[in-house]
Amino acid sequence: MKVLQVYTRVYVNDMETSLKFYENLLSEVSTFRFKYEAAGLELASVGNILILAGSNQSLEPFRKTKATFKVDSIHEFYDYLKSSGCQIIRDLTKVPTGTNFTVQHPDGEIFEYVQHHD
Repeated sequence: MKVLQVYTRVYVNDMETSLKFYENLLSEVSTFRFKYEAAGLELASVGNILILAGSNQSLEPFRKTKATFKVDSIHEFYDYLKSSGCQIIRDLTKVPTGTNFTVQHPDGEIFEYVQHHD
């Protein structure tokens, strides 16, 4: 059970402008970019930044999520967090990159956990 990467989330309405800004700021290119049609969003990553782009309405359900933990075993983390008294906000779900869930930690902060497809 290992956290592979932690992404800081940035919520925007204009993917192109934000993606270009973070690529220039970090001197890196995006490692992935995709549309999440079911949520009305487009996502991209640059370094440890995860950009979520969409309308204000599409972004609203996700804005309280502080960061994304990319993990090696989604089910192990799910079981561990649930047994640790964390509240599951959004249950295990298939997403374009793999499987995720959203949880509220004991301190009240909300985080996404995701395991990407191999």
